[in-house]
Amino acid sequence: MTTSTRLRLAASCALAIAMVSPALRADQLGPAAAVARLKAGNATFVAQPEDALPITAASRTALTKGQSPFASVLSCADSRVPPEAIFHTGLGELFVVRAAGQVSDRSVLASLEYGAKHLHIPLIVVMGHEFCGAVKAAIETPAGKSMGVNLDFLLKAIRPAVARSTATSADGRLKAAILENVEESINEVVTGSAILRHLFESGKIGLVGAYYELGTGRVHFSDAVDPGLTAKSHP
Repeated sequence: MTTSTRLRLAASCALAIAMVSPALRADQLGPAAAVARLKAGNATFVAQPEDALPITAASRTALTKGQSPFASVLSCADSRVPPEAIFHTGLGELFVVRAAGQVSDRSVLASLEYGAKHLHIPLIVVMGHEFCGAVKAAIETPAGKSMGVNLDFLLKAIRPAVARSTATSADGRLKAAILENVEESINEVVTGSAILRHLFESGKIGLVGAYYELGTGRVHFSDAVDPGLTAKSHP
């Protein structure tokens, strides 16, 4: 039977903020400092969403010489969930990969590999969000009904998370499935990429899950994922 890393999310609603200098390059930050920087940016977005993002003509010009983002964010493609705004970041600060339901395929994994191995980004955040339409579709669409080859691929990837949320009450089912899908997506990042798995297990990158609330703008982070957690994969 196939084995894989099984990554349990410890839901944490704390928004503890540490002061981290935005001048530090990615290779000078560890995963914990990168998370702290994201939390600080999100706190600004929650309290003052009207504040302009820290983008200047000078910073735009400086980035023609290269990039050094401090975190990779794998998030849903939903138009209401732009990571750069949610974390109040400027150009060149986040390496963002987006797909409906934050489902991984080879291009998603290759993008994250590039960020971790070649840009030396110390952290990967996998972020789900409130009222995710992709997860809702996976709940409501019968498994035998085809939505077309590409949507079928997407829903199939999400259904294991949906299956693990069946014991949840109807009122909380969607959120439970979304959180399970964040976990599923993190697991896929590690099991689907030997490069990312090696970097993760050797402590060169960190992994955390996150959940974004559309109405409040608040992001809740999981505890850092433990590289030592392994278990049999779900069928």
